[in-house]
Amino acid sequence: MTAGKTAARSGETGVFCFLGPELGEKLDALGVLRSGLPPHTEETSFYAGETSLQEIVSVLRNGSLFSDERLFIIKSAELIKKKDDVELLVSCIRQPPKNTAIVLVSEEIRLDKRIEDAVPKEHKTIFWELFENKKTEWLASFFRREGRRIDDSGIETILEMVENNTDALRRECRRLILFLDKDKTITGADVERCLSHVREESAFTLFAAIARGNLQSSLEIVRSLTGARESVQAITGTLAWCFRKLRDYLALRASGAANDFELKKIGLGSSKTRADYQEAAKRWPRAEGALALLGEYEYLFRSSGSAWEEILMDRLVMKLSGTGNISAANTIQQ
Repeated sequence: MTAGKTAARSGETGVFCFLGPELGEKLDALGVLRSGLPPHTEETSFYAGETSLQEIVSVLRNGSLFSDERLFIIKSAELIKKKDDVELLVSCIRQPPKNTAIVLVSEEIRLDKRIEDAVPKEHKTIFWELFENKKTEWLASFFRREGRRIDDSGIETILEMVENNTDALRRECRRLILFLDKDKTITGADVERCLSHVREESAFTLFAAIARGNLQSSLEIVRSLTGARESVQAITGTLAWCFRKLRDYLALRASGAANDFELKKIGLGSSKTRADYQEAAKRWPRAEGALALLGEYEYLFRSSGSAWEEILMDRLVMKLSGTGNISAANTIQQ
């Protein structure tokens, strides 16, 4: 399986697996694939777990009334696990419709083995998170291309405040360029002031409130985010990123290597950020538990419909804050 650089070519059809946590490069690969398809290509996206496999495959196999060329994107493909669903999808992969590109997308690095085995090896790509030094290079290059200057503290602060994928980094860097003086070197203080002011509340401030067990503040932040039309998937995705960083922090502490240099390497440079993770470690000494909970609720959000989102989000925040005693499996039954 290719790692990091996709083998997909512009306009190519067939079946592809785009896996891994690096969203920006994954979106770029989809863009390359999409760019060579005819302008009138019909594009359809599905979430596995939200739409049944039977319905997805039925749409795939039925010809379009409007276009001969089609692009199908099946997101959260790691959720396709039931034997009947896997067999149905595999049969479709082995005999895909003509003039059709099917892309299986997942933040995980593995799908069901039977599905992966059915996809041509040259069409499978894992998009890994950037290493710390690569993120620093990516940011420096971004600002250089834009004709802007940024110092080391500015880059360090961006890495602390922004989710670890190039799509989120690109979005927030463009925001900085828009709001900051073009003749001034961007510093860490500039970044913190700009991103904090523009975003006001974010999934990062939500994590900080959760880390301190402040349920009232956590719920208020959730209301602010959803009121601003932030999707629950975006919120939980960023929280998962924070808890993965907590896992790295806990590993450093366990090894006795939580010194200033190593903490900076995992993006914990400022005293405030370190304090957040110190508090989070008290409530979640095993970050895997929080990540499993987030995965469970991610599935519930997609399978239960928008009417349940507010209730589910409250329950999730209660449990992450250490104050909720109701299991996710029972939430929608009450």
